[in-house]
Amino acid sequence: MQALLRLIQSISRFSGETTAWLVVPLIFATVYDVVARYAFNAPTQWAYEVGYMVMGTHALLGMAYTLRKSGHIRIDAFARKFSERSKALIDMAGYAIVLPCLCWVTWSLWIYWIGAFRSDELSGQSAWNPVIWPFRLIFFVAFVLLILQIVAELIKAALYLTGRRAFYLDDAEAH
Repeated sequence: MQALLRLIQSISRFSGETTAWLVVPLIFATVYDVVARYAFNAPTQWAYEVGYMVMGTHALLGMAYTLRKSGHIRIDAFARKFSERSKALIDMAGYAIVLPCLCWVTWSLWIYWIGAFRSDELSGQSAWNPVIWPFRLIFFVAFVLLILQIVAELIKAALYLTGRRAFYLDDAEAH
Protein backbone atom coordinates (compact mmCIF):
# COMPACT_ATOMS: atom_id res chain seq x y z
CA MET A 1 0.00 0.00 0.00
CA GLN A 2 2.91 2.35 0.67
CA ALA A 3 4.06 2.01 -2.95
CA LEU A 4 0.57 2.74 -4.28
CA LEU A 5 0.32 5.73 -1.94
CA ARG A 6 3.67 7.11 -3.16
CA LEU A 7 2.64 6.59 -6.80
CA ILE A 8 -0.68 8.39 -6.42
CA GLN A 9 0.93 11.19 -4.39
CA SER A 10 3.56 11.69 -7.08
CA ILE A 11 0.89 11.77 -9.82
CA SER A 12 -1.05 14.40 -7.87
CA ARG A 13 2.10 16.42 -7.25
CA PHE A 14 3.13 16.29 -10.91
CA SER A 15 -0.32 17.21 -12.20
CA GLY A 16 -0.71 20.03 -9.69
CA GLU A 17 2.71 21.55 -10.21
CA THR A 18 2.39 21.25 -13.98
CA THR A 19 -1.10 22.73 -13.96
CA ALA A 20 0.10 25.73 -11.95
CA TRP A 21 2.03 26.85 -15.03
CA LEU A 22 -1.22 27.33 -16.96
CA VAL A 23 -1.51 30.72 -15.31
CA VAL A 24 1.37 32.00 -17.48
CA PRO A 25 -0.35 31.58 -20.89
CA LEU A 26 -3.59 32.80 -19.30
CA ILE A 27 -1.87 36.04 -18.28
CA PHE A 28 -0.33 36.48 -21.72
CA ALA A 29 -3.66 35.86 -23.49
CA THR A 30 -5.46 38.30 -21.20
CA VAL A 31 -2.83 41.01 -21.56
CA TYR A 32 -2.76 40.54 -25.34
CA ASP A 33 -6.55 40.86 -25.51
CA VAL A 34 -6.63 43.97 -23.31
CA VAL A 35 -3.88 45.67 -25.33
CA ALA A 36 -5.49 44.69 -28.64
CA ARG A 37 -8.91 45.84 -27.46
CA TYR A 38 -8.00 49.19 -25.90
CA ALA A 39 -4.80 50.25 -27.66
CA PHE A 40 -5.68 49.11 -31.18
CA ASN A 41 -9.48 48.81 -31.00
CA ALA A 42 -9.10 45.25 -32.29
CA PRO A 43 -10.50 42.80 -29.75
CA THR A 44 -9.73 39.14 -30.21
CA GLN A 45 -12.34 36.51 -31.00
CA TRP A 46 -10.57 33.83 -28.97
CA ALA A 47 -9.52 35.42 -25.66
CA TYR A 48 -12.77 34.81 -23.78
CA GLU A 49 -12.81 31.10 -24.59
CA VAL A 50 -9.10 30.66 -23.99
CA GLY A 51 -9.58 32.39 -20.64
CA TYR A 52 -12.42 30.24 -19.35
CA MET A 53 -10.92 27.03 -20.72
CA VAL A 54 -7.46 27.63 -19.27
CA MET A 55 -8.82 28.85 -15.94
CA GLY A 56 -11.26 25.94 -15.84
CA THR A 57 -8.45 23.51 -16.62
CA HIS A 58 -6.34 25.11 -13.90
CA ALA A 59 -9.12 24.75 -11.31
CA LEU A 60 -10.16 21.25 -12.33
CA LEU A 61 -6.70 19.74 -12.55
CA GLY A 62 -5.77 21.43 -9.29
CA MET A 63 -8.45 19.59 -7.27
CA ALA A 64 -6.38 16.48 -6.57
CA TYR A 65 -3.26 18.48 -5.74
CA THR A 66 -5.25 20.69 -3.38
CA LEU A 67 -6.62 17.61 -1.62
CA ARG A 68 -3.10 16.21 -1.35
CA LYS A 69 -1.98 19.44 0.33
CA SER A 70 -5.04 19.46 2.65
CA GLY A 71 -6.13 22.69 1.00
CA HIS A 72 -9.83 22.00 0.68
CA ILE A 73 -12.23 23.59 3.12
CA ARG A 74 -12.51 22.10 6.58
CA ILE A 75 -14.36 23.51 9.53
CA ASP A 76 -11.21 24.25 11.50
CA ALA A 77 -13.09 25.35 14.59
CA PHE A 78 -14.24 21.75 14.99
CA ALA A 79 -11.35 19.92 13.35
CA ARG A 80 -8.75 21.40 15.73
CA LYS A 81 -10.51 19.79 18.67
CA PHE A 82 -10.27 16.28 17.24
CA SER A 83 -7.38 13.89 17.68
CA GLU A 84 -5.50 12.66 14.62
CA ARG A 85 -7.29 9.31 15.02
CA SER A 86 -10.70 11.02 15.01
CA LYS A 87 -9.75 13.07 11.95
CA ALA A 88 -8.67 9.91 10.14
CA LEU A 89 -11.95 8.16 10.99
CA ILE A 90 -14.04 11.17 9.95
CA ASP A 91 -12.10 11.51 6.69
CA MET A 92 -12.47 7.81 5.93
CA ALA A 93 -16.22 8.00 6.48
CA GLY A 94 -16.53 11.13 4.35
CA TYR A 95 -14.44 9.73 1.52
CA ALA A 96 -16.37 6.46 1.63
CA ILE A 97 -19.58 8.43 1.10
CA VAL A 98 -18.17 10.77 -1.55
CA LEU A 99 -16.20 8.22 -3.57
CA PRO A 100 -19.15 6.37 -5.16
CA CYS A 101 -20.72 9.70 -6.12
CA LEU A 102 -17.46 10.86 -7.70
CA CYS A 103 -17.17 7.58 -9.61
CA TRP A 104 -20.67 8.11 -10.99
CA VAL A 105 -19.88 11.72 -11.94
CA THR A 106 -16.62 10.61 -13.56
CA TRP A 107 -18.40 7.97 -15.63
CA SER A 108 -20.95 10.61 -16.68
CA LEU A 109 -18.12 12.96 -17.66
CA TRP A 110 -16.64 10.17 -19.82
CA ILE A 111 -19.97 9.83 -21.64
CA TYR A 112 -20.20 13.62 -21.91
CA TRP A 113 -16.73 13.71 -23.49
CA ILE A 114 -17.47 10.86 -25.90
CA GLY A 115 -20.61 12.65 -27.11
CA ALA A 116 -18.73 15.89 -27.74
CA PHE A 117 -15.88 14.04 -29.46
CA ARG A 118 -18.15 12.02 -31.77
CA SER A 119 -20.28 15.00 -32.76
CA ASP A 120 -17.45 17.55 -33.01
CA GLU A 121 -19.56 19.74 -30.76
CA LEU A 122 -18.59 23.39 -30.78
CA SER A 123 -18.47 25.60 -27.73
CA GLY A 124 -21.04 28.12 -28.91
CA GLN A 125 -19.57 30.77 -26.60
CA SER A 126 -17.91 33.16 -29.05
CA ALA A 127 -17.19 33.86 -32.69
CA TRP A 128 -14.14 31.59 -32.44
CA ASN A 129 -16.38 28.64 -31.49
CA PRO A 130 -13.76 25.87 -31.09
CA VAL A 131 -14.52 22.18 -30.66
CA ILE A 132 -15.23 21.53 -27.01
CA TRP A 133 -14.14 17.91 -26.59
CA PRO A 134 -10.59 18.70 -25.38
CA PHE A 135 -12.01 20.77 -22.53
CA ARG A 136 -14.54 18.07 -21.72
CA LEU A 137 -11.70 15.53 -21.60
CA ILE A 138 -10.02 17.71 -18.98
CA PHE A 139 -13.15 17.40 -16.82
CA PHE A 140 -12.90 13.62 -16.98
CA VAL A 141 -9.14 13.49 -16.35
CA ALA A 142 -9.47 15.90 -13.41
CA PHE A 143 -12.07 13.74 -11.72
CA VAL A 144 -9.99 10.60 -12.30
CA LEU A 145 -7.08 12.36 -10.60
CA LEU A 146 -9.35 13.42 -7.73
CA ILE A 147 -10.57 9.84 -7.28
CA LEU A 148 -6.99 8.62 -7.22
CA GLN A 149 -6.08 11.18 -4.56
CA ILE A 150 -9.10 10.18 -2.48
CA VAL A 151 -7.85 6.60 -2.67
CA ALA A 152 -4.47 7.90 -1.44
CA GLU A 153 -6.19 9.72 1.42
CA LEU A 154 -8.04 6.53 2.36
CA ILE A 155 -4.74 4.63 2.31
CA LYS A 156 -3.10 7.29 4.51
CA ALA A 157 -5.95 7.07 7.01
CA ALA A 158 -5.91 3.26 7.02
CA LEU A 159 -2.14 3.14 7.50
CA TYR A 160 -2.36 5.64 10.35
CA LEU A 161 -5.21 3.81 12.05
CA THR A 162 -3.39 0.47 11.82
CA GLY A 163 -0.20 1.96 13.26
CA ARG A 164 1.87 1.63 10.07
CA ARG A 165 2.14 5.39 9.65
CA ALA A 166 3.35 7.71 12.39
CA PHE A 167 1.34 10.76 11.25
CA TYR A 168 -1.92 11.44 9.50
CA LEU A 169 -2.43 15.02 8.30
CA ASP A 170 1.06 16.34 9.06
CA ASP A 171 2.58 14.57 6.08
CA ALA A 172 6.05 16.01 5.51
CA GLU A 173 6.24 14.15 2.20
CA ALA A 174 3.16 15.97 0.87
CA HIS A 175 4.52 19.47 1.49
